[in-house]
Amino acid sequence: MQKSEVTIHDISKALGIDSSTVSRALNDSPRVSSKTKAKILAKATELGYRRNSLASNLRTNKTYTIGVVVPRISRNFFSNVISGIEETAYENGYNVIICQSLESLDREQKIMNTLLSNRVDGVLISISMETTSFKHLEPFKNYGTPIVFYDRPCNYGGCTSVSINDFEASFMATEHLIFNGCKRIVHFGGPQHIELYQNRKKGYISALEKHGLEFDKTLFLETKLTEEDGVKLAKKVINIKGGVDGIYAANDTSAISAMRYFKLNGVIIPDEISIVGFNNDPISVVIEPSLTTVNQPDFEMGQIAAKALIDQIKEKKCKTKALVLGSDLIVRGSSSKIRLS
Repeated sequence: MQKSEVTIHDISKALGIDSSTVSRALNDSPRVSSKTKAKILAKATELGYRRNSLASNLRTNKTYTIGVVVPRISRNFFSNVISGIEETAYENGYNVIICQSLESLDREQKIMNTLLSNRVDGVLISISMETTSFKHLEPFKNYGTPIVFYDRPCNYGGCTSVSINDFEASFMATEHLIFNGCKRIVHFGGPQHIELYQNRKKGYISALEKHGLEFDKTLFLETKLTEEDGVKLAKKVINIKGGVDGIYAANDTSAISAMRYFKLNGVIIPDEISIVGFNNDPISVVIEPSLTTVNQPDFEMGQIAAKALIDQIKEKKCKTKALVLGSDLIVRGSSSKIRLS
C-alpha cells in the first residue's frame, strides 16, 4: 500500500503544536523561536515531510525557475555557457530548465510555449538559425517576464543581450590572415538574418578594405555552418576561379570539416590555404595542424547573462541593455604560414 504524503497537520499532531506555528516554522518565520523551530524541523525530517513547492509558488506567483533555450547542447561553447548559467542560478536559489531548439524555429516556438505554461520567472535564449520572427516571445513581454538573449543578440525591444563584439573579433581573424600573406580570403558566414553573423561578415569586409583588398561576393559563402556544410564549402573553394589562399570560418565546426576534406584531397594547410575558425572548440587544438581560432568567454557569458536575468526578475522590470564582452585570437598551426616574399 502506498504511503500517504506527510502534511503539516501530521507534524502538528505528533508534537502537539498548532499547525499555524508548524507552517511558520517551516517557512522560517521570525515569529517562531529558534528552539521551537529546531524541534519542528527535526520532526519534519523524521516523518519525511516534503514541502509543496507548487502550492507555495502559486501563492507567491514565483517559481524560482528560469528557462534556458540553447541551439545545440552538444556544442562545447553552449555547454560552457550553460555551466556559467547554472552556477549563477544555483547561487541565487534558482532552478534551471534547459531546452535545445536544434536550430529549428518550430521547436523553439514550442519550447517557449512550454516554458510559459510552466510559469518560469525568466528566459535566457540564444535564438535558432531559422528564427526570423519573434511573435512567440510576445506573451512573455505581455506578462512582464524578462528575456535575456545570449551569444546571438537580437533587435527585439525591451530586452537585454549578452554577446562578444563579433565585428571586432571577425576583423581580428581576417586581419591575421592578411598579415600572413593571404589575399584571396573566403568567409564561411552564417545566416545573414541573424545579427551575429551580419556583424562577423562586416568585420571581415572591413579588414579587407583596410588593407586595400576588394570584397569579392563570390568569396562569401553563406551556410548553416554544420559539419556537412564544411565539406560542401571546401569543395566549392577548390573550384573557385582565381584560387583561394585563406579561409575565415564563422565557427570551428565548418572550419575543421573543411580542413579534413582538404587534407584528404592533397591540399596542404597552411602552405596552400590558411584557415581560421571561431569558438575555440576542444578539437581545434588536437587536430593536425591545430586550428587558429577566436576564443570567447563562454562560461563568463553564462554567468553575466544569468545575473542580468535574475536582477530583472528581482526588480520586476525588463531592461534594454547590450552587454558586450571581449575575445582573443589563439594562433595555431593552421594559419602560421612562413613566406619568403
